[in-house]
Amino acid sequence: MKKLSLFFSAVMLCLTLTACGSGEPAKASSVAESDKSIVQEKLNKTESKSEQPDETAPAETADSPDSPETDSGTNILVAYFSRADENYSVGTVEVGNTQILAEYIAGEVGADSFHIETVTPYPADYDECCDVAKQEQKDNARPEIIGSVENTEQYDIVFLGYPIWWGDMPMAVYTFMDSYDWTDKVVIPFCTHEGSGLSGTDSSIASVTGAQVLTAIDMRGSTAQALNDDTRQTVRSWLDDLGF
Repeated sequence: MKKLSLFFSAVMLCLTLTACGSGEPAKASSVAESDKSIVQEKLNKTESKSEQPDETAPAETADSPDSPETDSGTNILVAYFSRADENYSVGTVEVGNTQILAEYIAGEVGADSFHIETVTPYPADYDECCDVAKQEQKDNARPEIIGSVENTEQYDIVFLGYPIWWGDMPMAVYTFMDSYDWTDKVVIPFCTHEGSGLSGTDSSIASVTGAQVLTAIDMRGSTAQALNDDTRQTVRSWLDDLGF
């Protein structure tokens, strides 16, 4: 009996070490068939609209640098928070890890984009930025963001991207979510991190927005920063599974 007990203990230890030592560059949970059906329903909705004659074309308006173009006919938006400067494990970068991933996704699905940026920039120094982010989280702050998404009613599908800071989304992402009506919208999260995974942020998004939240993908920031063919294929497979 003692030997049997030791055997099971050894097996459990091996399983624990395997789980903790996973080194996958990007991970998407198994995409449910229902997720694909929801995406197709939203995409078909836009196709139906495009087939109808436009009898009341809107007057031309000047482009705003703070808002995505809204005359592209797409019903997909990629909104993301991303910070450049000094980042963990990648050093000082000109383009943030999440932005690299966001731009790739937007290109693959033909989406409009919106970069969530704060009026008061975060410190360029990594440690100083961590301190500010931690205090904002403690205060449940809603930092002011630059610009807004116009004609939000045209977007049925929103990819929402962010890094994981202190086990959660940056508080600016909460500012963004609080700013819009998410009724009848589908949200697809994606995040970058250095080992924490999604940290339950997909559930937080569902709670805050009340939207349908579909299968997310999470990726190490260092992997996103060095976006290679293997990583692109991983993201492409996730999008394929979702129906894009």
